[in-house]
Formats: sequence, C-alpha cells, structure tokens
Amino acid sequence: MQNDNEKKKIKKPSGMRTNFAFQAAVLAGAGILSRVIGLLYRSPLFQIIGDEGNGYYGTAYAIYSMILMIATYSIPTAVSKIISGKLALGEYRNARRVFKCAFIYVVSVGLVAAVLTFAFAPALVKEQPNAILSLQILAPTIFLSGFLAIYRGYLQAYKTMIPTSISQIIEQIANAVVSVLAAYLMSRPFVPGTSEHAKYGAAGSAMGTGAGVLCGIIYILIAYAGRRKEIMETVESDVSSNVESYGKLFRQIVMIVTPIIIAAFVYNITTTVDMKIFYNVLNSKNVDRVESANLYGIFSGQYMVLINLPVSIASAVGTTLIPNISGAFTKGDKAETNHVYNQSMSITMMVTIPCAVGIGVLSEPIITLLFRGADPLVFKALTTGCISVVFYSLSTLTNSILQGIGKVMEPVKNATLALLIHLVFLAAILKFTDAKLFGLVAATILYSLLACIFNHISVSKYMSTKLDVKKIYLAPAVASIFMGIVAWGSYQIFYHLIHMNSVSVVLAILLAVIFYAAAILAVGGYTKEEILAMPKGTLILKLAEKLHLVRE
Repeated sequence: MQNDNEKKKIKKPSGMRTNFAFQAAVLAGAGILSRVIGLLYRSPLFQIIGDEGNGYYGTAYAIYSMILMIATYSIPTAVSKIISGKLALGEYRNARRVFKCAFIYVVSVGLVAAVLTFAFAPALVKEQPNAILSLQILAPTIFLSGFLAIYRGYLQAYKTMIPTSISQIIEQIANAVVSVLAAYLMSRPFVPGTSEHAKYGAAGSAMGTGAGVLCGIIYILIAYAGRRKEIMETVESDVSSNVESYGKLFRQIVMIVTPIIIAAFVYNITTTVDMKIFYNVLNSKNVDRVESANLYGIFSGQYMVLINLPVSIASAVGTTLIPNISGAFTKGDKAETNHVYNQSMSITMMVTIPCAVGIGVLSEPIITLLFRGADPLVFKALTTGCISVVFYSLSTLTNSILQGIGKVMEPVKNATLALLIHLVFLAAILKFTDAKLFGLVAATILYSLLACIFNHISVSKYMSTKLDVKKIYLAPAVASIFMGIVAWGSYQIFYHLIHMNSVSVVLAILLAVIFYAAAILAVGGYTKEEILAMPKGTLILKLAEKLHLVRE
C-alpha cells in the first residue's frame, strides 16, 4: 500500500488533466477534416477511374478493411482501455509493460495477416477478378497499420489525442496525393472507359492507402519521441509494489483484444458479405459484371463516403470516451461515468443529426459539386439513406460505451443478431425485386437501426444513468428540421440568382450552420455550465449571451 508521500512522487502526465470535451472535439475535428480530405480527392479520382474503377477498388477495400480491423485496428482500443485502467491506479510500470506486449502482438499478427491477404487475394475477390491487383497492393499496408495503431493507442491512453489527430490528417493528405497521382499514371497507358483502364486506376488508388499509413507512422514516431521523456518519468517514479508479469499482461491483452476482434469481424464482415451477396445475386440474374461494378462503385465510392463523413465524429468521440469512461468505471465513480456518457451522447447527436438532414436535403447539389457527371441514382440513394448517419453514429458510440465499462461481448452479440436479420433482408430484396443499389441502401439502414436499438438495450441494462432526452435527441432534431428548410430554401434562392452550383452550396451550408447554432441554443435551453462543457464552450457562451439564449 502506498503512503501519501509515495503517491506524491508519482508525476501524472499533463495530458491526463485534459478536458474530455476538448479531447473529443480535437479528435472529432481531425476525423472530420480527414474525411473531408478523403471526400475531396474522390472527385478527381472519380474523373480518372469512374464508377467501374471505384467498384474494383471498393471491392478490394471491403476485404482489406475487414482483415485490417481483425489484425490491427482492435489494438488502439485494447491498449487504450488496459493502459488507462493502469494509469488510473498509478501503475505506470505495468502500463509500459502493456505497451511492449501489444507491440509484439501487432508485429506477429500483422505480418501473418498481410502475407495471407496477398497470397489468397484471388480467392478473396473472385467475384470481381479485376480487384485482385488492388487487394494485393493493399496487403502490406495491413502490416504497416499495426505500428501506427499501437502508438496511437498508447498516446490515447495518456489522454492526449493531438498526435492521433495530426497523424490522421497527414495520413489522409498523403493518401489523397498519391492515390490521384498513381491512379492517373497507372491507368494512362489504357483507353479510358475500358475495364483495363479502371482496373489499373483502382490499383493506383490502392497505393495511396499504403503511402498514407507510412507517412502517419513517421509523424506518430516523432510525436512519441517528444512525449517519451515525460512518459518514462512517470514509469521511473512508480513505487507501487504491484508489478505484473509480461505473461499475465499479454493474457490481459488477448482477453480484451479477442472480443474486440470478434466484434470487428462482425462489423466489417457486413460490408464484405453485402458485397459478395450483391455480386452473386446480380450475377444469378444475368446482370453484367461491369454494370454490377458500376453500381457497387456508386455505393462504396460516393454514397458510403458521404454517409461515413459525419459518422467519423461518433467514432472520434467513442475513441476519446473509452479511456475516460474506463478510468472512471475502474475507480467505481458512477457519477463521472454517467456524466461522460451523457456528454458524449449530447456531443454526438448535436453534430450528426443536422449532418444527416443536410445530406438529405442537399444531396443533389453536393454530389454535383463533388462528382461531376455522377449517376443521378446516388442523389436518391442519399436522400433515402441519410437517416442511417444517426443510427450508425449511435451504434458506434454505444459500442465504445459498452467496451469502456467492460461489457465487451455485448456489442458482439448485438451486431451478430443485427447482421443475421440484415443479410436475410438483403438477399431477399435483391433476389425478389429490382432494387439493386437501393437494396444495399435499405439493408444498411436496417442494420444500423437494429445495432443501435440492441446496443441501447444493453447500455440500459448495465448502466443506471438517465439520459436527458430533450437535450440529446429532441433539441438537435427540432433545430435540424428548421435548419434543413433553411438549407434547401437558401440553396434554391442562391442558385436562382447566380446560377453557380458550387457557390450556392457553400453559401447555403454556411447559412444553415449559423442558423442551426442559434436554433440549438434556443431550443435546448442550455445553462452556462452546460455550454462551457461543450467544445469551444467559452466562444459559444459569448455568442449565446449576446443572443440572450442562455438559461439562468
């Protein structure tokens, strides 16, 4: 047992004093910026490889992302969760040992996964042989991603999201530049519009993914080097007698990683199985392979890219949430656990609900701006499927909540049940109707809704917290409805006056954001304390006070 003097010797890292809302805002901001960069480069890439090339790349990427999640992406969550628990108890030496064990795990598992993906690529994407080359190019990135994941998770456990945020942005910039350049150079020898042109263009785009990860690794190592002295000081100052063996810590990692791997498998196999069902059912109905690739390219290269943009906010909040809620839960602090839960839900819904409405009402002008010459089918798909933004965001966040309180198998059970219902529905709608693209859209809506409902039931079962329904759901929903009217109406007016889609879209979005900010404050009835707890709370409070929108 440590006495008071010994406890004083332990130097807590400055990052551990950082505000949860600020960290969530930093990571969410970086996630949004990364997604925006990813969205913007899709436009020139689309002009080079078209829907067909996007279809080949999307097919390869579905397999790659599933294997990547299983092999390495579970590591940041596991490392962050275990180390944050150790840090909360002042066990800095054990935290360092966890990092070393996780590093060994990543190197071995990542290498095996990369080699197997490369070797079995022809079998993994047999439905679209033109996607084989793209998958083989993506394979080494699985190994590289492990190194990036381990350092991100380690620094996140110290509650500093800045390195992760900046590395995400650097990764995406490098990905964008190399993807477009490599796609252009590799497809150039072939006639535009042919399958060979699309195949090699997609392969060039795959090169950008690896280049982005490599640049992210370089930055995160530099960031780690800057924090290493501070981290090692905490390790050296640790005088606790509880030093766990590497074997025990490795078993802890495996125990945490295994259910997360299973969950990652379930979540990501959804995309993979959807893709295979889509191709196989359409093939059984004698739909041409090129048409199938074009439709899947629309779904993966345009529809899901826009849907995933606001969902990244929930992912960022969830990443920030795990060490905070895990630390509070480990210490038995129910009040803090419930506070973090409510705050994370509020931040997520406050942003994702208006994003869903905005995507729905401005789908055509946004797609026209980003993907010149895009198939009109994507306009209708986005208008139909925009609600899934909210469902995916809620399911993503509640996954993190359940993992943070130690109920790691609950999201797995929920996702599996949602997946089984979803697959039956998808196969039936594709087989017995001519839905095609809209079959995929409808199935993703159903899956995200079911996962959201099942997770909410689980959270209610294990946590006695009471959510503020008005502030979390009703206020953003009401404000977003009126914001949607403003966004649509202002776009129509601007376009009628200046006949320029790009300028009209930007002006409409800016006006909608300003209107929503005022509307959410007016409808939500927030107190000064609640506003200050928001990201950039001081600035928002000044605006709210000027508009007399603060509740006393």
